Amino acid sequence: MSNSNVGTLEEIALKRKEKLHALKRKREGNEEPNSLPSSVQTVLPKPKFRSYKPEDEKLNELTLGDAKPGNVEAEVKDQLSLAKTQVIIDELDITNLAPRKPDWDLKRDVAKKLEKLERRTQRAIAELIRDRLKERETFGNS
Repeated sequence: MSNSNVGTLEEIALKRKEKLHALKRKREGNEEPNSLPSSVQTVLPKPKFRSYKPEDEKLNELTLGDAKPGNVEAEVKDQLSLAKTQVIIDELDITNLAPRKPDWDLKRDVAKKLEKLERRTQRAIAELIRDRLKERETFGNS
């Protein structure tokens, strides 16, 4: 590649970036889409320090307080009281507990096709039986 191609590629890339910035501003409603970016202002998110204590005093106000543990005893008591209640076996559906066979989804997908084939098979069997009955009648009469 020659240097002129590299220069044009860089220009194209810069134009593309400018268009993207203009579209982004249009979407946000800040400026018109045709205006070129005079100065791109980026708003950086403010850090939240959970387990890090910054050395700079300006950043100390962004630190979060120590997390307080929840009341574990109350939750354990609730779970123990729920465990003491009796499970009604009549409401328990045993079919949901049994694991499905590995090919259950294949059988489900093929079921409609098998129904059609079953109907065709029954028609074919009925037709064969009629043919045999007709043959017996013709041989029985002669």
